[in-house]
Amino acid sequence: MDSDQLSQTHALPVERIMQRGLLTCGPQTPLCEAAARMSRRRCSSILIVEDDRPLGIWTERDCLRLDFAEPSTLRRPIAEAMSRPVERLRRDVPLGEAAMRFATSRRRHFLVVDEEDRPLGIVSQTDVALNQGLEPYLRLREVQGAMRPAPMRLPGTLSLAEAAARMGECGVDAAVVAGDDRPLGILTERDLVRFVARYPGNVAIDALASRPLLTIGATEPLIRARETLVGRQVRHLAVLDEAGEVIGLLGFQDILAGAEHGYLQDLREALEERDRALAQSRESLQLAERVIDASLEGIIITDPRTRIQFVNPAFTQMTGYHLDEVAGRTPAVLSSGRHDATFYRDMWQTLQEHGFWRGEIWNRRKSGELYLELLTISAIRDEAGEVSHYAALFTDITHIRENEEQVRHLAYYDPLTRLPNRRLLDDRLALAVRHAHRQARRLAVLFLDLDHFKQVNDSLGHALGDELLVKLTERLQQHLREDDTLARLGGDEFIALLPDVQEVDEVTRVARRLIEAASAPFELGRHRYRVGCSVGISVYPDDGEAPETLVQRADAAMYRAKQEGRNTYRLYRAEMHVRDHHHLALETALRNTAETGEGLDVHYQPLIDRDTGEVRGAEALLRWHSAEFGVVSPGDFIPLAERSGLILPIGRRLMHLVAGQLRAWRLAGLTPPRVAINLSARQFWQGDLIAEVCQLYADYDLPPGQLGFELTESTLLDQHQQAAATLKALRELGCDIAIDDFGTGYSSLSYLQELPVTTLKIDRSFVRGLGQSRGSGAILAAVTGLARELGLRVVAEGVETPEQLEALRAYHVTLIQGFLTGRPAGAEAFEERYLREPQTVR
Repeated sequence: MDSDQLSQTHALPVERIMQRGLLTCGPQTPLCEAAARMSRRRCSSILIVEDDRPLGIWTERDCLRLDFAEPSTLRRPIAEAMSRPVERLRRDVPLGEAAMRFATSRRRHFLVVDEEDRPLGIVSQTDVALNQGLEPYLRLREVQGAMRPAPMRLPGTLSLAEAAARMGECGVDAAVVAGDDRPLGILTERDLVRFVARYPGNVAIDALASRPLLTIGATEPLIRARETLVGRQVRHLAVLDEAGEVIGLLGFQDILAGAEHGYLQDLREALEERDRALAQSRESLQLAERVIDASLEGIIITDPRTRIQFVNPAFTQMTGYHLDEVAGRTPAVLSSGRHDATFYRDMWQTLQEHGFWRGEIWNRRKSGELYLELLTISAIRDEAGEVSHYAALFTDITHIRENEEQVRHLAYYDPLTRLPNRRLLDDRLALAVRHAHRQARRLAVLFLDLDHFKQVNDSLGHALGDELLVKLTERLQQHLREDDTLARLGGDEFIALLPDVQEVDEVTRVARRLIEAASAPFELGRHRYRVGCSVGISVYPDDGEAPETLVQRADAAMYRAKQEGRNTYRLYRAEMHVRDHHHLALETALRNTAETGEGLDVHYQPLIDRDTGEVRGAEALLRWHSAEFGVVSPGDFIPLAERSGLILPIGRRLMHLVAGQLRAWRLAGLTPPRVAINLSARQFWQGDLIAEVCQLYADYDLPPGQLGFELTESTLLDQHQQAAATLKALRELGCDIAIDDFGTGYSSLSYLQELPVTTLKIDRSFVRGLGQSRGSGAILAAVTGLARELGLRVVAEGVETPEQLEALRAYHVTLIQGFLTGRPAGAEAFEERYLREPQTVR
């Protein structure tokens, strides 16, 4: 850059680089809300105004004065914490003067105003550092000449309040955070703004520090440091010496400070001396041409209509096009097709309004290959102020992005299996624990260790051992949910993180599936090999609340699984494991019963006409007598069947048992009443329910309407429009449809007029409350009145006393079901009591 260009840069009005679109708030705005706005906008300051008049300014630096130990401090009005008065710059102040004002006033923000003192925008030290034309200086200087040596180091155990206080006392805007077992991180003023916006508590800063800590070598040129700061959108870089130790910090403030002292002193003098020498000879033009030719940045110069007039060799090297191929054409020749018309329209609007545009853009080489470039376009104006040319400078940054992604992947993922490594697992586990705490939910950690894996490596070699691990990973992932995390710790150790767990049964079922997957044979080359795995399980919050505690206890449970036989799982808590073992045994017995039908029986409870005492129907109730556990309550085995997926085969057996009994009664010359079968939600929503019921009627030669069904409200409420088609098909078969336990859920009365139901069954709790609770009577009156208007039958469940039966006479109740009128009985007892000698029940 020659002296004229330098002068032009320093003479640019500050209005050209200021940030437009002021972020403002009122004086009573809570600090936390103002900080949230700053975080969303990624702004370093917010202006406090009243009646369009600036009262003060609150910046990231002001966060250092807050007491993070006292949450109420973060909610007080911003007027109590703002800085005043607001320092101003006129919009026509030259950029060079603005830089000097920053250096002498030790401020980091100025309000830019017009001639009438009206706010136009904000300019910061960062804006000056990015736009002051420092590239020659930055290429000549090394990072160690501008860095802040011996940066503040804070222990990760330090609380947020103490850390902010120390930073404020020392006047630093960033500090390196060192943890015991975690890589170095950084805590900045911008982080503190984010903590004010979303107060994490006065916790240790090790969990709050930003990671990874971005670094640069001490001998690297400053231009590379600035490109990294801009490209990664960060404020600070840690400076490393040759041994890889952190010896300093570098930020935009340091670049600007160094520029003002070094650049304005020796670089400007050197350039002026060179310019004076060049002015005495014609070598100036030749030197400029050599500089452009030697530049590593691609350069394009166009006329006002954006037709290309000049390109340098770096352009040809990066794009593959020579000047004679693009002269007279527009830069659209490089278009990648990745950006829409809006992107280019916004680019040129910014260029026309501000005279320059800078950003990342995808373009295409002559070979067709896509590449990412960092592009700066500037409008060149003549003496009349009209655009005479456009100059574009760009750098290929594709490899930088690729390297960043590769480094990130190596840092967080296992290179063999592509699974998250311990570092990423720790982050996800900590996040899952916080989420589980807020939602009052459980999560589980499963520690998996392969059994006999060392024998595979020893006998088949490490290559086939690695192949086994990759195949195992694929298998395990097939048995996990999308939100679960499978991570590899190293060797043959894995961890599965299961968030949002409701019951421990869910976790143990997953553990069994993972063990089965690991135990299946592997085809390794010409070998067929089996391994197993031992699994340890810990559950939050039962077994601990800290992430590291959960991992340690899952590890301990895994070792117990190995000691007690291998290829199995153990829960950390012994009593929980005993309970799970009982559930597993019960589920196994139920699964065998679902396959064989042994031990299943049906009892029938009559539905009695309240007025005549005649039997009008019966409800089929499934009973299970296990050879191992004896009589198992329906309250235990029905929920177990639902959770384990056995409800469908058991439900089918119930329907066949009932249908078979009805056929037997009819063949014996008896006339059985309608029998209602309870349908679970999974049975009701299976696609072949209607076909199954039709086949049932055909196989057992049942008359229409012999079978009916009962469903709960929850089965129908969420999708009652889709349920209508299924219910209509059942009604066409003559089946009665009853809504069971009506009134106990979140009833939506509108669905009653949309769905073809025939009966409402009043829950026993309302019957029990008759004569004791006014509410029970009111609900009964409302429900029975509604049923009468809709032409529905009403069944009162749980009638146990004559007083309850008498009280029900005041309501529109059609049928009675309960111990008073008939307990559930086996088929023979029911036949003897109600079919062979029909009698009324009073």
